[in-house]
Amino acid sequence: MSTLHNESCSPPAVIVIFGAAGDLTRRKLIPALFNLAKQELLPEQIAMVGIDRVEMDSQGYRDLLGEHIPDFVGEGFSRELWEANIGRAYYTAGDFLDDDSYRELARLLQQVDNEQGTPGNYLFYLATPPRFFGEIATRLGKAGLATEGDGHWRRIIIEKPFGHDLESARALNATLHQSFEEHQIYRIDHYLGKETVQNILTYRFGNGTVEPMWNHRYIDHVQITVAESLGVEGRAGYYEEAGALRDMVANHLLAVLSVIAMEPSNNFQADAIRDEQVKVLRAIQPFDPEQVLTEAVRGQYGEGVLDNGTHLRAYRDEPGVAADSGTETFVALKLMIDTWRWAGVPFYLRTGKRMPERRTEVVIQYRHAPNMMFRDSIAQRANIAANQLILRIQPDEGISMEFNAKVPGTVLQVSTVRMDFDYDDYFEESVAGSGYETLIYDCLCGDATLFKRADNIETCWALLQPILDVWSALPARDFPNYPAGSWGAAEADELLARDGRQWRRID
Repeated sequence: MSTLHNESCSPPAVIVIFGAAGDLTRRKLIPALFNLAKQELLPEQIAMVGIDRVEMDSQGYRDLLGEHIPDFVGEGFSRELWEANIGRAYYTAGDFLDDDSYRELARLLQQVDNEQGTPGNYLFYLATPPRFFGEIATRLGKAGLATEGDGHWRRIIIEKPFGHDLESARALNATLHQSFEEHQIYRIDHYLGKETVQNILTYRFGNGTVEPMWNHRYIDHVQITVAESLGVEGRAGYYEEAGALRDMVANHLLAVLSVIAMEPSNNFQADAIRDEQVKVLRAIQPFDPEQVLTEAVRGQYGEGVLDNGTHLRAYRDEPGVAADSGTETFVALKLMIDTWRWAGVPFYLRTGKRMPERRTEVVIQYRHAPNMMFRDSIAQRANIAANQLILRIQPDEGISMEFNAKVPGTVLQVSTVRMDFDYDDYFEESVAGSGYETLIYDCLCGDATLFKRADNIETCWALLQPILDVWSALPARDFPNYPAGSWGAAEADELLARDGRQWRRID
């Protein structure tokens, strides 16, 4: 979004990555930095320092990164650009829980400042398991590396999950605040870096034909779907502790909902926008135990077969998963937002693993138009199809509008047609990357618009805590309850059917 800066180079800085030998760093972070360099958004005075437990020197680390970077960047990879920049990468082996490692890190950072001309601006990226978040922040504070002054800044990026319930989220925020001020903390959600998620604000508030109808008078309901075709893919240890509610709803889906439902802010400053997002999250009607039983659906995938004949194993048969696991791999919720704008408009959320395809989209379902004028041309249907606005977030980012038109011919017949806007077709610039490019760039520039504040995190967990409590007290008895390769538990369809609605058929 880059609301506080133009498309120009970020300030000089050293990016310090904890967990530098891990999968996230190699697959996402280093390619994101490469793409930023390719777009000429990084200055000459930029460097990267990796720290992890693997023993190697800086040259060994550069060689390690170079082995797979062409695969992770894809068609846009340039060996010449890579060689011109990889010399700015450094590495130090260290234990995240050892104070001596932080003293060595401080010494290396001083060396990098001298060699690369970086002025003491440090961005600490915690690409580590969550158990290290608080420990690393505390030790950075003890080593004096979190202290700002003399014209330099210090910032820390925290990956999800931000706690696993309300109590742990509050504890983590308290620990972070012991060493870093809130303005230094950037809680990252890569979904907010997606072009379409960012464009929602522009689409809503930058078009006079959209915002006047973005309310309960014209909108019947909203659907947010985050479907994953993969299973746990070797992450069973994490997923068994998390589940779909913690892993996806607490982060991605509520983040997208807050962008869809927020009120316009007075300006594009980070706190002005985040204030409005927190307001709408706080306006969601809380669940009581009875509502959890009727308006929160959980599922777990069993064996399934794809259309091409591929057999998919059940979640409980995945390596590392307990044979009687009660972990949910699918969630569907009905949320009501108690504001003047959204009074009576349900927001239906669903997310799941092992679904037919990978797809993230938001559906704005408008109210039905009156039928009387067209009663003779829609004899086979109860209603003219309601207009739909589809905001596609991944994999193909864009916006579609479905509306009704007359079928050519002498007889009046009504049919649904679609207008499509696709980023790749409309703009010459390629929409490259995973969203991390935007988020890292914004953090370097000090723009926190797309990052979550402490109150946002705690508000989300407060909303979900009653569901966690009920599901913990009443383990699911019907798992597995949807076949791999399907669109989830049948109870999710019933959730909408009780309201006379249905999920949009994804095609």
